[in-house]
Amino acid sequence: MKAFWEERYSEQTYAYGKEPNVYFKQIIETLTPGKILLAAEGEGRNAVFAASLGWEVYAYDFSEMAHKKAMQLASEKGVTIHYQIASLNDLEFPENFFDVIGLIYVHFPDSIRTQNHQKLAKFLKNDGYFILEAFSLNHPKYQQKNPSVGGPKMESQLYTKEHLKKDFKGYSFLTLKEEEINLAEGNYHNGTTTVMRMVSKKISQKRD
Repeated sequence: MKAFWEERYSEQTYAYGKEPNVYFKQIIETLTPGKILLAAEGEGRNAVFAASLGWEVYAYDFSEMAHKKAMQLASEKGVTIHYQIASLNDLEFPENFFDVIGLIYVHFPDSIRTQNHQKLAKFLKNDGYFILEAFSLNHPKYQQKNPSVGGPKMESQLYTKEHLKKDFKGYSFLTLKEEEINLAEGNYHNGTTTVMRMVSKKISQKRD
């Protein structure tokens, strides 16, 4: 899997473009800047955009080529981001550190999805937000008609409302919906498909 992503990100152009994901942009612009973590951030388009709004941005991805291009993009846009070449298990942030965690097309398979979402949740402050967009279970129907829309080919890597309600149990959902959208992101996300969109808020655990 790592070799696949190194090859994809070794191309001269940015695989998913330099502009932020539309949904991420829409949500992050409504929030007060603080600390944000972008998981499996790839070439840095969302991290760089958040930094341009004044967020203190942390990001990670296991691809060395992704890191290189993300840092190039940050330099091009004149912003600073903290970007680790790492996997989720390598992260050593304090608990309750981030105001927002972004999961933009981060597709954990069923076997580790809940576990990984809960690991990330430990890094989120009470009253902090998760922002998620990912391909939904209906995505393969669109993918068969138009392979250019990209995304996972395995059902175990696709998301449903039930998956997200389970993984973020006890959270307040500001948005949780499946939506048909038209993607236009670089070379590998192009066309109509269905995605899950979520904004969830971590509820404060009050103590007596």
